[in-house]
Amino acid sequence: MMKTVATVALLHLCFCATAPVSGSDSTETALTLSPGDIALLPCYTVGNVTPTVTTWMKNGREVIRGGASSPDPSPADQRLSVLHDGSLNIRGVIPGDDGTYLCSSLLPGNIIFHARVLLQVTSGPENVSVSVSPATALANGTLTVTQGSSVSFNCSGSSYPSQELTWAFRGASSSNTSLASTSGPWLNYRIEDIQPSAQGVYTCRAHNPVSHQAVNKSTQLLVYHAPDRHPECMWAPAQDPSHIHFNCTWFGAYPTPTLHWGEDQGDQDAGWKEHIYASEETDSLSVMLNRSVLSDGETLRCMAQHPALAPGTEKSCWFPLKRPYPDGEPMATALEGTDITLTCTEAVSIPPANTTWRKGLQQEDIIPGSKYVLSEEGPVFKLTILNISKDDEGVYFCHSENPLAICVLEVYLTVKTSSAYTGAIIGIFIAALIVGSAAVVAKTIYSSRHRICLGDGFGHMEEDRGDVLSLVESDDEQLFQDTVPRLPPVTNGRHTTLVQIHRIPSSDHEDVETSDTSPQQQEDTVQTEEPADLVTF
Repeated sequence: MMKTVATVALLHLCFCATAPVSGSDSTETALTLSPGDIALLPCYTVGNVTPTVTTWMKNGREVIRGGASSPDPSPADQRLSVLHDGSLNIRGVIPGDDGTYLCSSLLPGNIIFHARVLLQVTSGPENVSVSVSPATALANGTLTVTQGSSVSFNCSGSSYPSQELTWAFRGASSSNTSLASTSGPWLNYRIEDIQPSAQGVYTCRAHNPVSHQAVNKSTQLLVYHAPDRHPECMWAPAQDPSHIHFNCTWFGAYPTPTLHWGEDQGDQDAGWKEHIYASEETDSLSVMLNRSVLSDGETLRCMAQHPALAPGTEKSCWFPLKRPYPDGEPMATALEGTDITLTCTEAVSIPPANTTWRKGLQQEDIIPGSKYVLSEEGPVFKLTILNISKDDEGVYFCHSENPLAICVLEVYLTVKTSSAYTGAIIGIFIAALIVGSAAVVAKTIYSSRHRICLGDGFGHMEEDRGDVLSLVESDDEQLFQDTVPRLPPVTNGRHTTLVQIHRIPSSDHEDVETSDTSPQQQEDTVQTEEPADLVTF
């Protein structure tokens, strides 16, 4: 049934394509068939006369002879036969049947009619296939590659005669752009360092130049890419100071990445695990945590997973959580009527703590004004109290709070009056005066150590005379050798010290006594003068 239909269609094609070339004794016809079709090559189609004998030749060689008077089918090739009108019938053409056929028909009256038929046997394109490597196929057949990789596109098919192959691309910024073409059974196209702009639909077109039949094969290619940078971790305070918003963003990835917020629980090198707070396929993930799930010293991490990353790798950002620690002097003293500045430093908390100054056991907020001045210099928080009075004495608190904990620094302020300082100053002055006087006296005595005034031997001093004590080393000097005999040396090896007491009369008594005394009395006085006392130490 199928062959009959094909034959009718072919006959219609043949007779429609028949056209005289020159004169009335020759024609030229072109036929294009596919393998397996039945070919009917016409010879004499000008009139209704039946040829007596018809001879068919191909490429200068006779292939069959026959006609109405003497049909001569070829026993060697039953596929070929000459019909009564001189036409050549070929059953099941094959690629080798193509060529130029020439017929000669002998008509009544010895008229010879010539006809030329060009038979073209074509097949395909068929079995057209495309491949992209290296690529990963999704469930819907879409192929994916990673940015920066080298990708090969191959197209192949079969056709007779040889086909024309073309690679074309249709993307976001281009449409049906021809990439490469060739004539042959296969075509290879390669992209080095593929980029996201190469994402789109790739089509291989196989075209038969004889039959003009074409086959298109398309595939969609996605270029996965991820940013080189790590995600960005941020925090934002909540209305409740014990809560906090954590946000993680990683823009620029295709397809959309998967983000996780979690707490590190162990050593990463030893295969750490995590407690996941939130996970979602998105490029921006937020989570709000409270004080009950956060602890001092833990590390909060945001991880980004993406198919463009190497297996087992991930991008992440993190920060350690630390409770506040306000630091400063716990005691302060000020004089009544002066100003004082209390200082508190808090620079370790993560997330940063909210630090304020408070007063009293009830920790009442301090409102800036004419009495209090609040200032902040980086991590240093200052409270200046103006014109201090006794009412300002008491405890002050440097209050630091972040989502992990509340910590305070207690500072006690003591206010003293001016009278308390006056007594202390006077006491210090008197003590300094006594110490200075003692130093002066000691220095004076030390400088006069070679002259010491003695009494008369009875415990009291005479008004008109004094004794001078001279200490002389016996080995060093020979004083008064004429009047004071040398003592014999002792046998114990110690030196002997001579002490000579000279009585020095006052000038007044000396003048009076000299004038009132006779020469004889003066001589007696001299003779009766006691010798110098010798004292051995």
